[in-house]
Amino acid sequence: MPIEKIPPVSDYVKKVASTFKIGEVRIFDTTLREGEQTPGVVFKLDEKLEIAKQLDKLGVDTIEAGFPSSSEEEFKAVKSIANLGLQAEVCALTRTLKSDVDQALKADVNAIHTFIGTSEWHIKYKLKMTPQQVIERAVEIVEYIKDHGITCEFSCEDATRTDLNFLIKVYKAVVDAGADRINVPDTVGVMSPEAMKYLIESLKEHIKVPISVHCHNDLGLANANALAAVVAGASQVHVTVNGLGERAGHAALEVVVVGLEALYGAKTKIKKEYLTETCRLVEKYSLVYNPPNYPIVGRNAFAHRSGIHVHGIVEEPITYEPFPPEYVGQTRRIVFGKHTGKHGIKALLEQYGIHATEEQLAKIAEKIRELGEQKKSVMEEDVYAIAESIIGGIPEIEKAVSLKELVVVTGNTITPTSSVLLKVFDNEIRAAATGVGPVDASAKAIERALGSIGQYTLSEFRLEAITGGTDSLASVEIAIRDPEGSTFKAKAVDKDIVIASVTALVDAINKAITFKRLKEKQSKTREG
Repeated sequence: MPIEKIPPVSDYVKKVASTFKIGEVRIFDTTLREGEQTPGVVFKLDEKLEIAKQLDKLGVDTIEAGFPSSSEEEFKAVKSIANLGLQAEVCALTRTLKSDVDQALKADVNAIHTFIGTSEWHIKYKLKMTPQQVIERAVEIVEYIKDHGITCEFSCEDATRTDLNFLIKVYKAVVDAGADRINVPDTVGVMSPEAMKYLIESLKEHIKVPISVHCHNDLGLANANALAAVVAGASQVHVTVNGLGERAGHAALEVVVVGLEALYGAKTKIKKEYLTETCRLVEKYSLVYNPPNYPIVGRNAFAHRSGIHVHGIVEEPITYEPFPPEYVGQTRRIVFGKHTGKHGIKALLEQYGIHATEEQLAKIAEKIRELGEQKKSVMEEDVYAIAESIIGGIPEIEKAVSLKELVVVTGNTITPTSSVLLKVFDNEIRAAATGVGPVDASAKAIERALGSIGQYTLSEFRLEAITGGTDSLASVEIAIRDPEGSTFKAKAVDKDIVIASVTALVDAINKAITFKRLKEKQSKTREG
């Protein structure tokens, strides 16, 4: 269930936020345009459509679908997105050229974002025009767009390095010509939050239409600059999922939205519980992965390892979390290793109905710390095995699912196909499936064999080569999520990537089934 209200992040923040009068902020997502300008990132048509649908599900106000005049493929993608019937406004980017606008109109979008450079460097070196010619070109195109009856957003490219008086003059001219919104790009990411606040406040004295900002992250301040702009009166922010974009990237949707709502009390239409799944989807298709310690949606954002922190988390999560992980579609997890304490171990073992003494917990923690100092990953099953060796008498958890046989056929001229034979409880079940690759085919075959008991969603798949060479050991870490939102991780190592993947998947499924059975057992015990 989504969490609509969260505790104040800080009373100091709450007091400061109460001095601002911030209404609802529009979220203009440009992942499919600016995000695809990230070096090395290319979204296929079907991927763009899926991302657009996910952004609409997330609740963004505007989807900048692309730059239709840049290529026939881009035109087709923008038009396809415009015809999906989304709730979000679908916008196309154009230069201040009638040919660009005509192509955008043919793509059936309901908004156009047009731009022209206004800094002295852009005017002199790129455009080779006079300042007056720039104004005339901007006005002409805005009028042309409005003559066709659709929303027009206008940007002064390199606005933050443009003379303020000239910037005001350009924006006033396009507003008089009918522009519905103006956008202020920090094109090369050179603003500070204080400077951005000053600029937006200065523009608001002269501009009466909504003001938007587009912040680049060259100095690592894109998110802070976007927030400062809203405090100063901007009512729309351009963002990309995971901060994708040219050079060092762009203001990140997930960080800006949570910052606006949690720190400033602003309102957006974003359904925060879908943030993590949206970011994971864009990671999947962009092949650009967030570091583990990335804010909000990073894999370690709600992971706790230090014994002191875990102690607090077990007693009351708010002690070491700014807000519940469910608020952004995340899950909390305790990581075992060098800094593991007794409380995290105790919490895990009690999930399995195992009660250890303080002395036994201390011995288990010491063993885990020894493994952690050797840089070994300690999984939940390792903790269970260590506990069994120290406590003794712990019944072995019977695996509900075991892999008896796996046959995979793949090649450059055939569809990857996998056949599996699973032992599910006391029954042997055979199933086959095809997929985009041997791992995908095997996962689908397992899902088909499990039927109703295998309703899990793959939320994470990480592959790593442990050693060099073509015969390297493959380490695969998998996370699955059950219908109740609980996450189960497993890791497997093998010379064969497919075998490692399938072994990890089966292990994760066993954890999920075991956890469900233990919960049911505990529930019956309480009822009895």
